[in-house]
Order: sequence, then C-alpha cells, then structure tokens
Amino acid sequence: MDLKNKNFKIVDDIINYQIDDPVASKVGNFYETDPFPNYEINDNVNKILKVGDKNFFLKALKNFIGFKKNVVEVGAGTCQWSNYLAIGNNNNICSFDSSLNSLKIGKDFAKNNNINNVSFVRGDIFDKIFYDETFDILICNGVLHHTKNPYLGFVNIIKSVKKNGYIVVGLYNNIGRLRTKIRKYIYKILGKKIIKVIDPVLRKTGKDSHDKINAWIKDQYLHPVESTHSFDEVLKWFDNNNIEFINSVPKFSFLNNQDEDFFEKGNRGTFLERLLIQIFMIFGRFGSEGAIFILIGKKK
Repeated sequence: MDLKNKNFKIVDDIINYQIDDPVASKVGNFYETDPFPNYEINDNVNKILKVGDKNFFLKALKNFIGFKKNVVEVGAGTCQWSNYLAIGNNNNICSFDSSLNSLKIGKDFAKNNNINNVSFVRGDIFDKIFYDETFDILICNGVLHHTKNPYLGFVNIIKSVKKNGYIVVGLYNNIGRLRTKIRKYIYKILGKKIIKVIDPVLRKTGKDSHDKINAWIKDQYLHPVESTHSFDEVLKWFDNNNIEFINSVPKFSFLNNQDEDFFEKGNRGTFLERLLIQIFMIFGRFGSEGAIFILIGKKK
C-alpha cells in the first residue's frame, strides 16, 4: 500500500504509526485489553460468511462493492467487516484502527483463514496517513463518536475518498440510545450479572464466548470517550462537505421502500419524519443494540 506518511514501523505485519494525541491514545489503549467486537471461539471463514450474509446491510454493502475496488474501514476493531468484505473477491481492503492488539486479532484471523487481500494499519484518524482520493469506498461505522471531535474526524477521513466514491458512516443516535444509557446506569449499580440478562445482544451471544461478552460490555457501558448525534447533524456534515446523501439505515422517510437497495438514491425525509424515526429507534431493534444509525453518501 502506498501511504502518504512514510514514518511508520512494521509490527507483526501491521503498519504501525505512533499515536501522540492523548484522546486517541486513551481510546486505543482502552481496546488493547478487550478488543472489540472480537471473535467467538469457533469462528472461521464459513461462519463469518454466514453471519455477514444474515446482516441485511453488510450483505448489501458487499454486493455493492463488487470487484477491483480499494476499500478502507476506518476504526476496523478486530476486522470482522474487513475480513468478510475481502472473502471471495479481488478487492484491496485496508483495516485501519488505533488499537494494535485489535488489528493483530483481525490479522491473525485473516492469516489463519487464507484471506490475503486485507492490509492492516494502526494510527490516528486525525493524522494525514493516506493520499487524497485513494479509496473507492470508505467505511467508518461506530467510530467517530469515540473521538475528540467527530466532525473534524469526518472531514479528515473523507479526503481519502475518490471523487464519486462512497462513504458509509455510522454513529450513535442521541435519542435512540436512551435504552443503552439506562442500562449503563443499571450496570454501574448492579454489575455484570444483571446486564447479561437485560442486554439483548448478550442474550444472543454464546455463553462460552467470554472475550466477546467482555468486549461488548466494556464498549457499551465503560467507554471513556463517547458522544451521540442526530440524523440532521450528520446530514449537515454531508451538505457542508459536498457529499450527496444516498440513503440511510434506518430509512429517513416513511415514503422510502424499506426493501430498496441501500445504495440507491433514497428520500432524506422531512424534519418531522426524521424526528419520529429517531424516537421509534428507542423501542425497536436499533435501540436494543446500541442505536447506531448509518448514512451512505457519494462524494461529488
């Protein structure tokens, strides 16, 4: 991979940049002991494919990417998405994260399962590491809300996207995350045992997957840097940076066909529709699983 910043070292086949920013270091260190989302004991290529194909958005994303693309996942964690998106094609996938240990886990999974078209880079998203207009698709899901300035992080990472390239960004919703906020207070008072009962994600996680369980609890309830955002706030990010809104998860308008392709042009809805949909998130699957919403855009 041709990188703009040449000041790196290679550590266990990972391109490793020094992180000087205290907030980025804090977040990277946070994930060193409990990398997120981690793998279950019996995970392999077949299982990753099966789980990915069951995820309606992730499968649509893989189909949309197609072949011969340069893709970066910013904030890849333990690289489940990157590894899934790399299987069975000739795309070049870059997994980028601030946690070296998380990337090692993802790299080891790729190596053990003969996934050879993923590269791994550790660094700070605020540093200028990639050349401008390098990637056809940029994925940054569940990351910017763990930075010192989510908007400035967004502005920096989209520079690496080619003109007419696509941007997929996911953030915690300030309304839809209410259930998680309530569970966070319960966790502080009553601890791990009760949260394993009342958290919908943990109820579905295998009992033997201790690393995965600990990673989820730590990420959702103990994170030292976290912010939440509205639909309209991130739409404004797009408008201010010449990014055309394409679609969203959940859909921003009641008029949108819920079965349509996420990468087809959709309706951004009215303010009232977007407000109501954020409220509805509280009571549905989105609210039960952390309330991340996703916007898809195209760089003009």
